[in-house]
Amino acid sequence: MHTPYPLVSRLNSISSLLINPGSNLASLCLRLYLAPIFWMAGMNKLTAFEDTVSWFGNPEWGLGLPFPWLMAALATAAELAGAICLALGLFTRLISIPLIITMLVAIFAVHWHNGWQAIADAQAPFANAQVIAATEKLERARSILQTHGNYQWLTASGKFVVLNNGIEFATTYLIMLLALIALGSGKYHSMDYWLHNVFLRKTNRGEAQA
Repeated sequence: MHTPYPLVSRLNSISSLLINPGSNLASLCLRLYLAPIFWMAGMNKLTAFEDTVSWFGNPEWGLGLPFPWLMAALATAAELAGAICLALGLFTRLISIPLIITMLVAIFAVHWHNGWQAIADAQAPFANAQVIAATEKLERARSILQTHGNYQWLTASGKFVVLNNGIEFATTYLIMLLALIALGSGKYHSMDYWLHNVFLRKTNRGEAQA
């Protein structure tokens, strides 16, 4: 059937492919993007677990959380299990919940006092006093390196920046996890889809035999 608005029809088809909970590509992209991030975060905690526990518990230079061993173990387990489940599309909505809790702790206990920006940039939105001060220090450091160092070689792999360590990345991951709860694992490319089909077939077979 000919449509007078072929472009609109095509855009609608693409939109349905991307965001339809049954067969979306968006959930696959979100899962594959987040999985290595949480895997690296979990492995960093696991390989230096004693340091992680100390950081969780110390009130002076750490988070000052109660039961630091338990909290560190839960965070590490959530990130490692979350990475595996996201990669496989297994229990995606369920595993997103502890990961969201982990991101909320990161936002409010770790990054909040640094403001929004993860990388200090005085020209970008939400630049606070800390970012503006960091920009001045960065320019001074560049001047010293240009005068006393091989600046072209030092910056061949990328320019120097100041890590502001704000809530930007953690908030972005939180939003992506919320999107996964809404979208689900997706169709064909997730274990959730295939397990659901197996369970549904067994249920239908049992009802038919009854």
